[in-house]
Amino acid sequence: MTPDRLRAQITYAIQQGWNPAVEHTEPEKAGSNFWYLWKLPLFGEKSVDRVLSELEACHRANPGHLVRLIAYDNFTQSQGTAFVVYGAR
Repeated sequence: MTPDRLRAQITYAIQQGWNPAVEHTEPEKAGSNFWYLWKLPLFGEKSVDRVLSELEACHRANPGHLVRLIAYDNFTQSQGTAFVVYGAR
């Protein structure tokens, strides 16, 4: 995903009022239901740059892991979106 496309996806999630969260896992465990939560979800976050910086920080701290963004929709109590941002090296 290009940086512009990633920024657009995060902007959309924030505009919907969804709460972003960053997760990561080992490549061999990518198909499991459990990924590690990176810090707490970014409840009420309005800054795309803050979300991007958390994604980058998680990737730097876990270079061999997959890193994904999830955006939780409080209204439907479900995930509004989820996608892998960084693949394993």
